[in-house]
Amino acid sequence: MSAANTARSTLAAVHGDGVRAFQHVLYRAAKADPDRRFHALRDKVYREDVLQRAWYAVRRNNGAPGIDKTTLADVEEYGVTRLLGELAGELRAGTWRPLPARRVLIPKPGSAERRPLAISAVRDRIVQAAVKIVLEPVFEADFALCSFGFRPGRSAHDALQVLIDEAWQGRRWVVETDIANCFSAIPQDKLMRAVEERVSDQGVLKLLRAMLRVGVMEDGQVRREVTGAAQGGPASPLLCNIYLHRLDRVWDAGQHGVLVRYCDDLVVMCSTRRQAEAALARLRSVLGGLGLELKQSKTRIVHLTEGKDAEGFDFLGFHHRWVRARGTVKPSRVCFLARWPSRKAAQHARDRIRQITGRKRLLLADEWIVEELNWFLRGWGGYFRYGNSARIFDAISQYALERLAGFVGKRHKRSRLWACAW
Repeated sequence: MSAANTARSTLAAVHGDGVRAFQHVLYRAAKADPDRRFHALRDKVYREDVLQRAWYAVRRNNGAPGIDKTTLADVEEYGVTRLLGELAGELRAGTWRPLPARRVLIPKPGSAERRPLAISAVRDRIVQAAVKIVLEPVFEADFALCSFGFRPGRSAHDALQVLIDEAWQGRRWVVETDIANCFSAIPQDKLMRAVEERVSDQGVLKLLRAMLRVGVMEDGQVRREVTGAAQGGPASPLLCNIYLHRLDRVWDAGQHGVLVRYCDDLVVMCSTRRQAEAALARLRSVLGGLGLELKQSKTRIVHLTEGKDAEGFDFLGFHHRWVRARGTVKPSRVCFLARWPSRKAAQHARDRIRQITGRKRLLLADEWIVEELNWFLRGWGGYFRYGNSARIFDAISQYALERLAGFVGKRHKRSRLWACAW
């Protein structure tokens, strides 16, 4: 590790200790008094250590520039300390104003659909990250156990384990769905009322309103909507969880089954078809009251049974299906919920491999291509290695090898066999 990286890591640890300490104080206070509304948070947002940690979060994400075209490298050249000092001064004086976000459409993995992202300027992303650092412990004290997405100490694999446990307990009627255009459909006035249940600090509320109403730049025009917590900002997942907590806290698992929510992706594990139908009706009713609706194309009820014609469902990139364990002498009596990468996830891997080894990149060095390919495969495999993924892994590995051999062969004008030997 270079001296600069070592110094940066040391500073992050020092600032992180102070930030974690005050976050723990906020969390304990919120946990001890569920009715408390916090009124002294604004000065925490522009604390030096909070802004420094917010910068590390933005830098680690390595995002694109906003409409001002300022990159992360530009900020480092300008001086991080200098920029954070300017932001602290603006926040303290109440003069900070965010720039409109730059709207881009990115393809959804394994789908022809495209997801809208709002890319804010780097300086605005730092402020959003700082606000998130301050607000997160307050609302974490309230969040329900059924919520897993974008929460500290909780992961997608924790949510997936709940599905296995509940299926083993006999809940094999599954409601599979997600919320249509969740980030862009959340009513901003209702979202602010949800925040105000816990926060009364007008300075922080003013910052949040400015973030929500800043609008996005599209085709040279700024569009400001009355709905939406634009997806792509550091604070948007937290705001989404704050709003959807209104679903979590009224959900009755005994009556409607076990809800597993990962941000706007939902699964309910039920004991009977009747309970699953009631759960689906309950979801539509509660979300309708929140100004949201389910995506019809992804909403269905699945019965988990074994057999060649049995149905499964997709959740968090995995395909889930009820299968019988293989016996060594006679058919096993043990059945369980197996999972492996879904078709969309496998197709996304092939698309990314094809992109990395594409003809347009023939001028790049072999070592660069191999390094980038290995980086992707390690990340993809690290996520999907939990489960029953060996067959899919073999197919993806073989595809990657064939694509790399073809790339090297084209670059050196040799046969594929020579490339494989290389």
